[in-house]
Amino acid sequence: MADVVSEGGAGRRTRPLRAESALTALTDGPDSPERLRRVLEQALVFAGATLAAVYAPGEDGDLLCLVESAGVPRTVYGLRDSYPGSGGSPPAEAHRSGRPVFLGPEELAACAESRRVSARDFHLAVLPAHGDDSHACLLAVSEDPGGFDDEDRKCLELIADAVVCPAPAAVTEGDELLPNAFSLAMDTGHVEVGDELLELFALDRADFDGKVETLLGLTVPEDLPSLMSLFEADHMSIGDRELEFRILQPAGPPKWLRLRGRPLPGGEGHPARLVGTVADASTLRSDVTDVARVQRLAAALATAGTVRDVSQAVVSALRAPLRADRIALAELENERLVVTVLDPPEPESWPELWRLEWRSEWPDAPVRAMPTLATALREGRAQIWPAGTALEPALADVGPGGLAVLPLPAAGRMAGACLIGWDAPHHFGPDERALLTASAGLAGQALMRAHAFDAEHELVGMLQRQLLPRRLPPLPGAVAVARYLPSTAGLELGGDWYDVIPLPDNHVALVIGDVQGHSAAAATLMGQMRTALRAYAVEGHPPDVVVAHANRLLMDLETDLFATCTYVDLDMEEGTAWCVRAGHLPPVLRHPDGTTDIAEEDGGPPLGVLDRADFPMTPLRLRPGTVVALTTDGLVESAEADIDEGMDRLAHELAVSDPGHLGLVADALLGNARRSDDVALLLLRYDGMAVHPLRENWTVWRVPQAVGHARRFTRRTLRVWNVPEDARDTALLVVSELVTNALVHTDGQVRLELVLVGQRLRVAVADASPRTPAKPTSIGWEATGGRGILLVEAVSASWGTVPVSGGKQVWAEIALDA
Repeated sequence: MADVVSEGGAGRRTRPLRAESALTALTDGPDSPERLRRVLEQALVFAGATLAAVYAPGEDGDLLCLVESAGVPRTVYGLRDSYPGSGGSPPAEAHRSGRPVFLGPEELAACAESRRVSARDFHLAVLPAHGDDSHACLLAVSEDPGGFDDEDRKCLELIADAVVCPAPAAVTEGDELLPNAFSLAMDTGHVEVGDELLELFALDRADFDGKVETLLGLTVPEDLPSLMSLFEADHMSIGDRELEFRILQPAGPPKWLRLRGRPLPGGEGHPARLVGTVADASTLRSDVTDVARVQRLAAALATAGTVRDVSQAVVSALRAPLRADRIALAELENERLVVTVLDPPEPESWPELWRLEWRSEWPDAPVRAMPTLATALREGRAQIWPAGTALEPALADVGPGGLAVLPLPAAGRMAGACLIGWDAPHHFGPDERALLTASAGLAGQALMRAHAFDAEHELVGMLQRQLLPRRLPPLPGAVAVARYLPSTAGLELGGDWYDVIPLPDNHVALVIGDVQGHSAAAATLMGQMRTALRAYAVEGHPPDVVVAHANRLLMDLETDLFATCTYVDLDMEEGTAWCVRAGHLPPVLRHPDGTTDIAEEDGGPPLGVLDRADFPMTPLRLRPGTVVALTTDGLVESAEADIDEGMDRLAHELAVSDPGHLGLVADALLGNARRSDDVALLLLRYDGMAVHPLRENWTVWRVPQAVGHARRFTRRTLRVWNVPEDARDTALLVVSELVTNALVHTDGQVRLELVLVGQRLRVAVADASPRTPAKPTSIGWEATGGRGILLVEAVSASWGTVPVSGGKQVWAEIALDA
């Protein structure tokens, strides 16, 4: 947190005098929560505190209760909302003795009642407050390694003397609530409200059920996080319990309301309560010092997951209230400021140096090019330069009428900086200084969290992508694209996957699936299932057997997780397919005429649920131009719509899409995906094969003339296909060797297949043995065998083996002369 706001290098020696002047101006006004809050903000500005708070005896006198705070939330340092007055805590000691208490990290670690959940080191100061007879104490926290120096302590003494605890706002008159008051039971959510408050919410007494959820349901959704922070037991005592929020109206724009509340601790026989008032904010004074702005910023930063989210929240919170002409937020990376958000975003609105460094979406500039900024970052203090200050052009042009630079500190280092500039001469009041200082601390911590989140989320996404195909294979007669979006809700690995598996005979398997949950275990299981399905498919099993084998494997793994998947085996030559579903979403087909079908036929249970399960196959017919879409539930299911509605929406979006640009179609379909779940999408457009292969098969019987029969079948077939005579002779040699090997070294059925595609002739012999033929390393002149594979290798363009249904297929390709 910045420890002082200086004007163009004003010395630290003037801080107590400046603090006294600022406090004098504040004490001229009436006692109020706003006045106390502004007094505490001076501890942030002049004493280098990151948190300032006031504790005062409660109604029963036994507890010192938090009255007001400013700066970083107290939970960051493990500070409580109340301390026993007779205990050994620093506030209790200062309250009883009437003397200041200053403690360093070592002393705090030894104090049981001050032990904190945070691992950070900090210094604590507690001073009795003498501004009134409330017997309150001023508490301040500093993260400076040296703690509070002499001038800091002098400033704290002045602030403690100015502390006046305002009388709690009345919420009752006798035993009756005031018309604009409320009383909320924190354990049940039951709330008592006055008639005027109900009128603000446009509710009749007869229609109100007494539940706080009813009132929250009328709140504008964007304002709910900050409002809910008041009603959560862990947060309702942080800072000022005052904020503005909007409620929906039957007609017209939302209405602004202001809530003021205070917690009442529970005891034996009665629950903790939150009591306060609600008023129409349009009738109340509002300026840049309103703590509601800091609270809104804190609420927005609490939900900001990425660096871009943090930057946008800071810009939204500061530019309009300060009436600034431009604002920039930048991260500090290796002595360079890397801009994350500029407002306005147009390059011409920024200095020439910035435009020269505009290499990508946003510019980055070396800190050494702006020595004044480098000094501000090194000192860690917010700096304000009024109009006319001599600065280097890179800074002067940002704010010719005034410039504020906010270093953003976090975890003992500078996370970045926020620059705010005005074109017209701008006067910097004390309220703006306090707002800037408080905002800098909040933004710095949030920026560090978001940077860590971005880095970890990128790591999670990288790990997830490593478990998915790096690229899709080229397909005969089809084009396939795939997309994967990791969830942005948390850092867990997801379990969605997809795969495209080329198979023999111009078949292609499309697979998409989802493992239950989001965890490392789910991602690991996803990798196992993808590998298993690919292995079973390549072995040549039919689709239902592939899925059944995967189910049995998952059962054998004895995991508590289950998986769903859809497996589609496409015959690219015939334009037909078989689909098997295991508890997963069906394929969506977009036909060439633009109509769509959801192939909702019978499917089997999810994988890993039943040991003996049936997985029926559904036939599909594909005409050239048909698009097959497979997806996971993250694309089609949400809190607002069920899966059926999502599938109908997907089918409609496919129907109106242009299948000629499949990548753009995939991007458009993912445009409305909810990011609370990961999403996998696989699209294939079947175009039909331009050249259909010629294919013939022959079953080789185990008879003495088997090889001769195979040679005659081959000769007759190749003659019909007009294969050149020299290629025919080569093919006959290959057939003789492969068929002989299969008959001699294996048992069971042997099949010969001939395939002609263009200028390539493929000879394949399948048998029942999974053993791959071994190529001998050397053969003596007297050897009687082992030359067959060497001959096949010598006369073929390529050869190999593939597993098929428990056996293997040995193939060789022969190039035909053009």
